[in-house]
Amino acid sequence: MKPGMTEKEGFAALVLRLRAEGISDIDLLTAVEQTPRSKFVPPTLTAQAYSSRTMPIDCGAFMEGSDFVVRLLDRLHVKPGHRVLDIGTGSGFIAAVLGRLAERVVSVDRYKTLVAMAQRRLDELAIRNVVLRQADGSMGLPGEGTFDRILSTCAFPSMPRFLAEQLASNGILLAPLQISEDSCIMVRLTKSGSRFEREDLFEAPYLPFDPKLASYL
Repeated sequence: MKPGMTEKEGFAALVLRLRAEGISDIDLLTAVEQTPRSKFVPPTLTAQAYSSRTMPIDCGAFMEGSDFVVRLLDRLHVKPGHRVLDIGTGSGFIAAVLGRLAERVVSVDRYKTLVAMAQRRLDELAIRNVVLRQADGSMGLPGEGTFDRILSTCAFPSMPRFLAEQLASNGILLAPLQISEDSCIMVRLTKSGSRFEREDLFEAPYLPFDPKLASYL
């Protein structure tokens, strides 16, 4: 089967599953369609690029299932003109999709290897409004001003108030909270003035935050 056909069929199957969940945001789905997921998964797993399973990537990290990624981005409500902070670059797929929705995206990861590989993928797709950095994102990105949207794909032991402080007015933060040794839940904070509205959304597959830069990878 030709790679292009696999991509189209995989995306079509994903859209059907998402519609069953009530997710039908045209701008979001278009951004996903324009970001070939097979370029971000390990070469041995391209046939499963649009599956709902998590997939291992380099540096002991993993890539979320396609359904879960779109579910996250649907809850984030990214719009044109937004400035977005993405904590945990991983494969770079989420950052790439965000780049098609927002004005500017800053994505950080503690692993130099993952940042370099993600940068090559973004360059190949000519996505220029996403800035990748090897950085310790455990405290967000202080000194960079505020962001309209913040997404973390690393779990915190408690609600990260320091991240909430990096939100612009009417901003949204999505972050996973560790609720036991082997489970965490995705939480959404919406900022209104000096107040925050918290919503517990759904279980998330994320690992606890590992601070500081990776020494070797």
